[in-house]
Amino acid sequence: MARTKPPSDKILTIRLTESELNNLESYCISKSKTKTEVIRDYIRRLKTA
Repeated sequence: MARTKPPSDKILTIRLTESELNNLESYCISKSKTKTEVIRDYIRRLKTA
């Protein structure tokens, strides 16, 4: 089967406070999305200069 998306071979590691992580996890649960999906969606919406 052919790939429909480019490979995701880059890794991003971030540090969050407990509160930030809790907020992210709560948002993910409410939207039924993974943390990766939420962060990727946000990055894709960023405007470039």
